[in-house]
Amino acid sequence: MSVEKQIKAKSGWGMLAVVCVAFVAIVVVFILSIIGLADAEDAGVPINPLHGWGLGLSIAAFCLVWIPVCGFFTLQPGQARVCILFGDYKGTVRDGGFRWANPFYSRSMGTNASAEDATAEVLSKSSLSLGKQISVAAKASSNLSTKVSVRARTLNGEILKVNDKMGNPIEIANVVVWHVADTAKALFDVDNYEQFVSTQAETALRHVASIYAYDHLEDNSDDAGAITLRSNIEEVSEALKRELTQRLAPAGVTVDDARLTHLAYAPEIAQAMLRRQQAEAVIAARKKIVEGAVSMVDMAVKELADGGTIELDEERKAQMASNLMVVLCGESEAHPVLNTSSLY
Repeated sequence: MSVEKQIKAKSGWGMLAVVCVAFVAIVVVFILSIIGLADAEDAGVPINPLHGWGLGLSIAAFCLVWIPVCGFFTLQPGQARVCILFGDYKGTVRDGGFRWANPFYSRSMGTNASAEDATAEVLSKSSLSLGKQISVAAKASSNLSTKVSVRARTLNGEILKVNDKMGNPIEIANVVVWHVADTAKALFDVDNYEQFVSTQAETALRHVASIYAYDHLEDNSDDAGAITLRSNIEEVSEALKRELTQRLAPAGVTVDDARLTHLAYAPEIAQAMLRRQQAEAVIAARKKIVEGAVSMVDMAVKELADGGTIELDEERKAQMASNLMVVLCGESEAHPVLNTSSLY
């Protein structure tokens, strides 16, 4: 396992001044040498060896002066550069601004086999023109730079069809906020850390969705407090974050937040689940109506008995209770029939 070690890079302004002075000096020596050689030739006198050496050295110095120029680089806030010298990891620069470091530090990670294979597969299955294919390949190769962004990033996952704890197909999607905490692990311990994050985010979501039921009615346990995907969003999100933190630790990636953005039944069972939910709503409403009707019938019987104006035997009380229950619990409006004869 690689471990990040931070190093300091010199300010680029001082080295830029040195390079500019050296460039001016080289140009001056080159011009003076040319003038000296031309004057000696015009005067017909022997050539001064210093002019020859000056011309040769100025040309050589002009070629070598571009080497330190390759050491200049800039870092914006939220960026870091991994310094690799001939395959040896030297450290990571996190100081922003105009910097200068060893010009022989690598600026890319070299060839990425998995990225090339994935790009070739996409291009082979696509109908893009040659120009667009070249731009896609160039974009894929540009991701191999040793300059790494350590800013927070957002990964919007696609909608996945998975099975919950009870085996019912559901659709689920998530959003993950993450950032690179260890640049050495991100570049050296995994092949492509961005692709690694995307793959592990999908794997973790599938695993979390499979260990919880969609709702309480899907859970065959008698525990009404069991965690479900629909009712316990905070608990499920926390479990997803823990799962991702564990899976992304080898890549030096820290998960800031993980949330569900989509949760629904799969289309093939959505209608059946909707009818079930409607039936549950009807049952709950009927239960409430019956409870209220029983309370009203009991109150009516007690009020008539306490008033003493009408004396009812047990049979008449039962008949009145039955009539009131029919009136109160019926879905359609009741049409009473008036009895004009005696009570009995």
